[in-house]
Amino acid sequence: MDIRELARDEYPASLREIPEPPERLWVAGKMPSTGTKLLAVVGSRALTSYGREACAKLVGGLAGYPISIVSGLALGADAAAHRAALAAGLHTIAVPGSGLDESVLYPQSNVGLAKEILKSGGALLSEQEPTHKPWLKEFPSRNRIMVGMSQAVLMIEAGEKSGTLITARLTAEYNRDLLCVPHRIGDVHGFGSHLFLRLGATLVTHPLHILEALAIPPRLDGEAAPAIRLEGNEKLLYELIAEPKSRDDLVRLSKLSVGDALTALVTLELKGLAREEFGAWRRI
Repeated sequence: MDIRELARDEYPASLREIPEPPERLWVAGKMPSTGTKLLAVVGSRALTSYGREACAKLVGGLAGYPISIVSGLALGADAAAHRAALAAGLHTIAVPGSGLDESVLYPQSNVGLAKEILKSGGALLSEQEPTHKPWLKEFPSRNRIMVGMSQAVLMIEAGEKSGTLITARLTAEYNRDLLCVPHRIGDVHGFGSHLFLRLGATLVTHPLHILEALAIPPRLDGEAAPAIRLEGNEKLLYELIAEPKSRDDLVRLSKLSVGDALTALVTLELKGLAREEFGAWRRI
């Protein structure tokens, strides 16, 4: 992994504006191009199936727009956000609470995800020395970087004692927009979202709400989205569903394993290219 120190003028512009910007930053991979809006995505490490679905739909719906998804590489919401970004072909930046060297990257279970991010043209970013091991007390400092570099923060879910609440409070201090996903009344995982919605945060139920917060005009009806590159199993299955087909037929015709076929189909769905209706997969 090629790691280098960022020059001060290479810092994201909004990060230089916070009260205590990082004195040093290390990066692996490629930072987004000029003009790209940064959206931080935060939430519980113990992400529920509802939270995972909401994250996939909201982030996936941003495909084709000049947006980079910023998150912390942690388990749960962070990993879901990075994976949704990868599936949608969006740039993504992981800000771990450790150095960037593979030997200390935290959590180690997401080293594979970090490699996928780099392979896709994304970036890893940290204010810690490359071989610095993670310390729990340093994670709030990492969160200030995520919020500081972003134009808005999307909270997927957070319980009453979740550390995500600290990150959400930073959005007000840094004058960033806080976007919250609503939950069912009484759902303990929705405590954070409902708390901040009452305090004036923006309710988000559709990708268009995120585009509005980032001041990005949505595509007009009928306007083509930028082409999404398909390779391997995704391309094979996309070609097969030129006419609607059942999952069993797709597995038989593609000669893929059930697991590989389902993975490719879900990826096509996240990219907004296919969906399952009435027992058959079809193009959108």
